[in-house]
Amino acid sequence: MAKINRAVTIDGVKKWIRANTEQEYAEKLIALCQPVQAKDVPHKKKHRFDDYALTWFEIYGRPHLATVTATTYQRQIGLYLLPAFGSMSIEDITPDDIQRLFNGMDTAKATKDKVKLVLNQILDAAVEDDIIVKSPLRSNKVRITGKESQTTVPYTVSQMQYLVSHLDNIEKPQDRTYMALQALHPLRLEEVLGLKWGDIDLDNLSLRICRAVTHPNRNMPEVKSPKTKSSVRIIGLSSIAAAYLSPGPQNDFVVGGKNPMSYTQVRRMCIRIKRDTGFDENITPIRFRTTVLTDLYDQTKDIKLAQAAAGHTTSAMTLRYYVKGREETIRAAGVVDDVYGK
Repeated sequence: MAKINRAVTIDGVKKWIRANTEQEYAEKLIALCQPVQAKDVPHKKKHRFDDYALTWFEIYGRPHLATVTATTYQRQIGLYLLPAFGSMSIEDITPDDIQRLFNGMDTAKATKDKVKLVLNQILDAAVEDDIIVKSPLRSNKVRITGKESQTTVPYTVSQMQYLVSHLDNIEKPQDRTYMALQALHPLRLEEVLGLKWGDIDLDNLSLRICRAVTHPNRNMPEVKSPKTKSSVRIIGLSSIAAAYLSPGPQNDFVVGGKNPMSYTQVRRMCIRIKRDTGFDENITPIRFRTTVLTDLYDQTKDIKLAQAAAGHTTSAMTLRYYVKGREETIRAAGVVDDVYGK
């Protein structure tokens, strides 16, 4: 028979402790007072970030995105998110972890914003799946800052005049055709590569922009619709450019023939054009789009005209990203003097 038989009340419940020694009694009392051991609580399985993120991408990302966008998402996941959180459980990711990720990215803010966009969708999905209560990315503590992206600088007017005057020096006919189209029109590179001879009306000097050639996997061209609905448009064909166009089969690509050009082919073509013309800078496709839009607006002051030519949804986008202005800052004072001095 136990030497000790005592009643104790724990959390309002009366319990009896029986023991042969005071030591045994103390041990049993401590055991009753301790919270339930973790081993007695059903273990809630956690979710590894890498497994969840990749599954989300395959089910909710890739199937519903344009190829180029899907490739961008995949790049952000592979380059930034998996190295930062891959082996962690989603449940364990904190705002501090997210802030460390962005603090450690030595990139432009635009790149950080792309990473944030993808991470935000993954964590919001985890909230919807009841894995976490709140996304740590939505914490007010998280701050995303970074270097501003470098703006595209237009070629000078004298540089453009030089290139136009040296178009005849470009040896390969296809290179001349490309340069005439790219340099003298406000077109994206993918729009130039997407042009077919059936889209060009030499009689009425017009270009119909209705397709684009993108390169989501670098040198594997993909033919698709233009970037936005506004990108589908008809623009004027430069009479200077028209002189360098020799029509081919209606369904052939103007630059490329039966098949569109790859990025590698375009890069080599630009190197040849620089060599043939003796131009003092690199031939960079996007700079021509910015240059033409800058001069189009500078000469007309008609932002709606520039917007339509660019194929932008809003004129704000045209002004912010493409119209750089040719006026010298010092001339602003002269304008003010002219107005206020009268």
